[in-house]
Amino acid sequence: MGPVAESPLLRLRPVQHLGNIGVVLYHLVRRHHVPPLPSLTTLYATSVLSPPPPSATPPPTLLGPTTLPAPSPSLNARLSLVQADITTLRVDAIVNAANTSLLGGGGVDGAIHRAAGPQLLADCRRLRGCPTGSAKMTDAYDRLRCDKVIHAVGPIYRRSDREGSERALASAYTRSLELAAEAGCRSMAFSALSTGVYGYPAREAAAVQCAAIRKFLEEGKGEGLEKVVLVNWMAEEVWRSYLAVVPLFFPPVVEGEGATNGNGKETEEKSEDEETSDKDKEPEDKTEEANTNGAKEEDSGDESWEEVEKSELELEAEAEEIAQKLPDPPTADPTKVEEEKKKGE
Repeated sequence: MGPVAESPLLRLRPVQHLGNIGVVLYHLVRRHHVPPLPSLTTLYATSVLSPPPPSATPPPTLLGPTTLPAPSPSLNARLSLVQADITTLRVDAIVNAANTSLLGGGGVDGAIHRAAGPQLLADCRRLRGCPTGSAKMTDAYDRLRCDKVIHAVGPIYRRSDREGSERALASAYTRSLELAAEAGCRSMAFSALSTGVYGYPAREAAAVQCAAIRKFLEEGKGEGLEKVVLVNWMAEEVWRSYLAVVPLFFPPVVEGEGATNGNGKETEEKSEDEETSDKDKEPEDKTEEANTNGAKEEDSGDESWEEVEKSELELEAEAEEIAQKLPDPPTADPTKVEEEKKKGE
């Protein structure tokens, strides 16, 4: 199982043989590209995620569950998992893996601050820090496509106090969800808190994250949140942990098996008579209905990517215009050219 497939345009690299136009085009595409946000339902359908074995159980966490939960079509449609640069996502809020100072740092924290610019740092200074296990919110600026940045402070992992570490990590995720819900956000994206220099084992951290998100959504606290995205960029260990752990907290819906509606309640199965009645009421144009339903499930990122594909020629034209203003790369070794001139004299 591999990551979600990217557009071929994103595989471009600003290597020397591409020349100035290639370098500029690469950065223009990176700037304009909006990664799609596939739901867990889609990831199961495309075999990016695999169903867990029937005997599997979720990793033990303080928030539970202790057994494999019933599949939830609602939760699987609201959750998304993607390998992408979190600063490029078009969501209402992104969650930054911040430190207690909120003044920037390395990894995701530094990337978000660099993308947002100095105004974000000025906002963070006014917040006067944030305790471990909590989160604070600011506006987003400059090149960020989100409206809000939630700065969540995860714990430094301590093997001698695993329970304390887990409580702080779960609290940071829960507080982030609360802030997003309070701000009326409809979509948010999480980076993997504490899994970098703070040393939290990726698989354990993924379990705590999934448990906190499932509990919050099942309790009905985030009814306005239509999309919650788990994001990983370069950390392969985190991505592999997500692929292994997510199905244990959000298993796929299988036809004929019981499912929940996202609030922990079982969905009612229709009788054959009711199903027949529903079929009689179906619109004649089933294709139109399917297209409508599909459009609701698809994330806005897909539409945005189509726009990028359509504007590829425009990007090339813009790249060429910028490249013309750049100095041409040397066609020969300047040192050898100078030596040949001296020999000629």
